[in-house]
Amino acid sequence: MVTIGFLNFFLVCPTSRASSSITPESNTSCSIRFCRKLLTALCSSSSARQLYRSLHHATRMAGSRMKLELSRAVQGRGRLGVLKELGKTGQHSLEVPGCLLHTHLGTVPHLTQETLHTLSNLPSVTQLTLSNIAEHQEVLEEFKDGFRKFAGLHDAVFYCSLHDPATPCPTGYTTNKTVSVWGSGGRIELTVAKFMALQKTVQPDWYQSMADGETWQKNTSRKRVRKSVDRTLAHLDECLLVHQNSQELEGVEVFGVVEGGDILEERVRSGRETAKRPVAGFCLDGLQTGSMDQALRTQLITAVTKELPEDKPRLLQGVGRPDEVLACVEAGVDLFESFFPFQVTERGCALCFSFDTSPDPELAGRAAPAVLELDGERDTSGETQQNGDLNPDDQSRMTSFEINLKDKRYKDDFRPLVEGCGCYCCKNHHRVYLHHLLVTNELLAGVLLMIHNTAHYHAFFGALREALANDKLEVLKRRDHWTAMAILNQSSAVLLQRPRDQVPPYVSEVMSQKHL
Repeated sequence: MVTIGFLNFFLVCPTSRASSSITPESNTSCSIRFCRKLLTALCSSSSARQLYRSLHHATRMAGSRMKLELSRAVQGRGRLGVLKELGKTGQHSLEVPGCLLHTHLGTVPHLTQETLHTLSNLPSVTQLTLSNIAEHQEVLEEFKDGFRKFAGLHDAVFYCSLHDPATPCPTGYTTNKTVSVWGSGGRIELTVAKFMALQKTVQPDWYQSMADGETWQKNTSRKRVRKSVDRTLAHLDECLLVHQNSQELEGVEVFGVVEGGDILEERVRSGRETAKRPVAGFCLDGLQTGSMDQALRTQLITAVTKELPEDKPRLLQGVGRPDEVLACVEAGVDLFESFFPFQVTERGCALCFSFDTSPDPELAGRAAPAVLELDGERDTSGETQQNGDLNPDDQSRMTSFEINLKDKRYKDDFRPLVEGCGCYCCKNHHRVYLHHLLVTNELLAGVLLMIHNTAHYHAFFGALREALANDKLEVLKRRDHWTAMAILNQSSAVLLQRPRDQVPPYVSEVMSQKHL
């Protein structure tokens, strides 16, 4: 009774030494901490230990800072807002829809930190992956001060995922108690205990819980999908238990993982059950490019997001193509992984699609020369020549959002990668120079392409948010609009000399609107 009396007193009343600047949340947190110590000192019974654990969990939740403030949320039309109070100090924010900064061990591939920060509008959250970090666990444990200080990224906000979305993972290595990640040295098997030990070592700001994500392959049985959902929920419960009793992870947020393959009922069950747990957000797994067509992906995401609370972010893993991003935003996704620019760079390609929704082609075309070009670069007979997408299961193939600068057609092309792009590469170099660097295997080619592709991709997300705010998402979704704007800007003189029936119909429509 004495303990309960002290508990009630300190839960209701602020401490007498608290200053007027302390918020109610911090008063509650301090009071709970005091009661926790009091219970430990006064009681050793099982009921006291149970109450201790409850208070410990309440302390964790009271210290949670991440807040999603939505300025717009319409079913089937996307969500617009800001994810606030991120990081250890709570001073960072991230606009949604948006993406994370893709890195290998905290570094954007091909770029030094100094080069990276010449770019503007970079995401405030950096993605790390256990597949890259796990093999360095012993070194990090010996270092003791976390990955942030180890990598010299003192002001970074880290999100730690299980797998690298840019690297395919072999399947068939998951058990009831373990998952596997693949580093440069091969397979590393993780139990919940080892997974959580890694999180304590890395000390990220968010991390996804351990999950069985091997049901994205086609023709996976319903039984296997159900087992994946059950395992993932069990892993989440174990991770939360360890998390709530870990001083090293105090103030760190957990994202629950939603599985379910391509089976609607299991997706909904996974979303509903995960939402019952004390998680800060949700990772939608198993929906990556190549695993299913976009119509099915949209159906599954729409059904799952109905089960999730509005005030917590939804992160979609493994989807980066601009057309798929737009469809998933409409279905209710907030965050994406930005691995797509890296994949494009590794192919020796440059992102070259337009995303300007301005009706004026002189303004719209400045942003990018887009999907279809004239004068022999692409087919101009009225049918779009697909540059890739021949096999959706092969993410190494080109997409129609990029140009292959290894192609000999660029050996005498003195235009920048994208007209009007403000990145260092486009302001200082031409396509012919990038072609030369690529065919001679110069390392500078990767640096310049990564600068441009990163800048272009993140600018696309800025345009996406602007389109949502101005009710122009339908305009942005029309790939023929993206193409027509850039073609008119680049080649209006050529088009005017051609018979109208030799001009692609969507370009002809815009020409008519502009009285050309």
